[in-house]
Amino acid sequence: MLQFDDVDVFIDGVPILRNLSFRVAPSETVALIGRNGAGKTTTLRSVMGFTDVRGAIRVGGEDVTKLAAPQRPTLGIGYAPEDRRLFSAFSVEENILLPGQVAKLGSAEISRRLDKVYTILPELKEMAGRPAGNVSGGQGKMVALGRALMIGTKLLMLDEPFQGLAPALAHRYAEALGKLRDVDPDVTLIITESNPQLLKSFARRTLTIERGEIAEDTRKEDAA
Repeated sequence: MLQFDDVDVFIDGVPILRNLSFRVAPSETVALIGRNGAGKTTTLRSVMGFTDVRGAIRVGGEDVTKLAAPQRPTLGIGYAPEDRRLFSAFSVEENILLPGQVAKLGSAEISRRLDKVYTILPELKEMAGRPAGNVSGGQGKMVALGRALMIGTKLLMLDEPFQGLAPALAHRYAEALGKLRDVDPDVTLIITESNPQLLKSFARRTLTIERGEIAEDTRKEDAA
């Protein structure tokens, strides 16, 4: 589903990703772990087209390296950034619906996807009419997940979703990811995290990134 081939990314002349190569199969759940500054966020942003890439990135077998960033979500890629980036003046539901509207999905398809979001995250339905600017930071993470689910039918990328969450909300977020797997077992899921212990319950594979390169590729079966 996702393939990096010899990807280099420089930001302000500083190398962030260095000859990065890896593959993620369809329906895999992968934890991308590493210290702050290792290149986790840049990896996800590169998939979304937010960086200048040398090398090749493929999604579903299609080379997206030169594809404009606004076109990439139409391939079924959902992205929840670490800082949420909600539109504070919009309601919770308007934030969730926005990617589907930008992608010009039909009303029936948007309704179907919204029902899926509310099945996975029923608390968002209760908050649907609330201005997104009035939700807590942890609730904002849930809204960002719902928004990513609206468009991420094939590949879902979550950047540091547990960072800053109180234990109860972190547990609830993990429950939602488990529900996602029940509702949509075919979606490919990539989650970045500094602490691998937070993802050990549902990530079957862990990619460790150091200084912009994959340092280790571990599967649960390998550790047996």
